[in-house]
Amino acid sequence: MASDLVIRVAEIKGRCPVYRAGGLFQIKDGYKLVSDIPLCMHALASLLPYYIPLSRGIAPAELGLAREGSIAYVQCLDPCDRTGGGTVIFQIERNL
Repeated sequence: MASDLVIRVAEIKGRCPVYRAGGLFQIKDGYKLVSDIPLCMHALASLLPYYIPLSRGIAPAELGLAREGSIAYVQCLDPCDRTGGGTVIFQIERNL
């Protein structure tokens, strides 16, 4: 069974029009997005390849998302240096 994931905005490089540092949302039961904050489709695309393995207990280091530990890091796809926008680094952890 899939564990819930908590996704936090760890850092923003540039200016993101959607997220603020410290904001968070969840993925419950392996597929339900739960959020009190707006979500960006571009940023969600960066999470798609990883949310299932992380929710099933695959270690972030095995996926190349951390050097060690239980917290994974993923960066949104906005190439902020080219667009004038911002790129967000998300911290992802299982909520056991």
